[in-house]
Amino acid sequence: MPMKLYGYWRSTAAHRVRIALHLKGIPFESIPVDLVHGAQHQGELAALNPQHLVPTLVDGTTVISQSLAIVEYLEERFAQPPLLPANPAARARVRQIALAVATDLHPLNNLRVLRYLKTTFSADPAMQQAWRHHWLAIELAAIEPLLDAQGPYATGSAVSLADLCLVPQLFGARRFDFPLANFPRLLRVEAACARLPAFAQARPEVQADAPAEAARGG
Repeated sequence: MPMKLYGYWRSTAAHRVRIALHLKGIPFESIPVDLVHGAQHQGELAALNPQHLVPTLVDGTTVISQSLAIVEYLEERFAQPPLLPANPAARARVRQIALAVATDLHPLNNLRVLRYLKTTFSADPAMQQAWRHHWLAIELAAIEPLLDAQGPYATGSAVSLADLCLVPQLFGARRFDFPLANFPRLLRVEAACARLPAFAQARPEVQADAPAEAARGG
């Protein structure tokens, strides 16, 4: 029986997991959860995940949430291709970059935080955009020098967990009209990953629950 992945087409966290599943060639059933209309707070996902968040992976009787925990679970179950290098120092560098995205940057720009800004602090669209751009500028500027100077990927010649976190985050940055011209290493990594079928298959706009205008670039 294939694994089940509860996700949302535009979720950067679910995007990371989709890339990992495609890279490792793991069959899975994608189960869309409409976050915008609150589907995460009811039904199957709410019963499976007390945080009411995507992604949530179901593998038989095993249920895992949190994207990095899911990817490391897949890494331990399916060794090839490896997403973490064998050398301890190199593994730490990969995790450093991945965590900078997944724990420092992404949470500040996700749906529930932005909704809280709007409903509790009456942040208008311009204020919300300023919030997003502020944190994107700080965190991406800190991540840029951590990337391998030659590449093509975040930490050198092999795709790693770091790339799985960076590419979806750049999708999010563009969604929020954040300028990326001053981040050549990030753009180089994104371009290299875009040439890989697994990254193409995981793109938000090609997911079954993506609206038609997303596929058209709208």
